[in-house]
Amino acid sequence: MTPVIVPLPAGDAVEPLDARAVLELAIGALGSDRIALASSFGAEDMVILDLLAALTPRPRVFTLDTGRLPQETYDVMDAARRRYGVEVEVVFPQRAAVEAMVRERGLNLFYDSLEARRTCCAIRKVEPLGRALEGLSGWITGLRRDQVITRAQTPKIALDEGHGGRWKVAPLADWSEARTWDYIRANDVPYNALHEQGYRSIGCAPCTRSVAAGEDPRAGRWWWERPDERECGIHFDPISGRMTRDSQIEAADAAAAARLDRPEVFDA
Repeated sequence: MTPVIVPLPAGDAVEPLDARAVLELAIGALGSDRIALASSFGAEDMVILDLLAALTPRPRVFTLDTGRLPQETYDVMDAARRRYGVEVEVVFPQRAAVEAMVRERGLNLFYDSLEARRTCCAIRKVEPLGRALEGLSGWITGLRRDQVITRAQTPKIALDEGHGGRWKVAPLADWSEARTWDYIRANDVPYNALHEQGYRSIGCAPCTRSVAAGEDPRAGRWWWERPDERECGIHFDPISGRMTRDSQIEAADAAAAARLDRPEVFDA
């Protein structure tokens, strides 16, 4: 299906809306079959799924299985299927691309440099996302503005120029982490067991660690890199439509590689 591109509502009309109203607006404008939740089954995604399930009987949900996810993510994925009766569309990377990358650069190339890590993310996440979005006019994400500096200006609804001008909907953009967990506990929403072990943001197993008190929620993602570079490439700078600091990738890569503490990365 060819995506139907629908004009955005005015930003000043969207910003005052609560999360449920943002979702209602997006579903009403695009149709429930033309918008999907892109879920990694983190806390925010589970809140959104719970909200969606109350708005439409069979919300569309897709996930990107990179081949490196922790078992706990698969466990909560199955819990979500049982709780909400949804069919999760699982999208995998292209086998040939993964095999070629691993053959040339090794299984753990992402520790070598920023460029290498982004190559891995591009193959395992960015390209599959493009296929997942085919036929959709919009996608829903769990982005929050206080997660990390790269997301501080996230609008609740925007045109995603990096993905064909589709709507990108972030209904929890103005939520705090505390509010997210208050909702989960109040509504008995399933969540990833790793959250109980200090993991505040969960991605691929080798690129995710627990975080200490006082660290930002995404400090455990690609922790050897600068905070303003800790993005996989599926989320673009909301102003430029590109990855944050896109013009400085070479300098950032050199700096990240120079600071890389390999003993810390590989500690058991």
